[in-house]
Amino acid sequence: MSICPKNKSSKSHRDMRRANWKMSAPTLVKCSKCGALMMPHRVCKNCGSYNKKEIIKHED
Repeated sequence: MSICPKNKSSKSHRDMRRANWKMSAPTLVKCSKCGALMMPHRVCKNCGSYNKKEIIKHED
């Protein structure tokens, strides 16, 4: 059995509920080694380091 609503929800009430489904910009921080913008708690794509330690070998 499915749930049956007791009363009809108006378009206004329905749209107010859906109004909070918005995207937010990703948080970016500076890399502690090279200063490039990166997402926090991830390996830097520019220099390959995490927490000032080289994780991925980066060839210049």
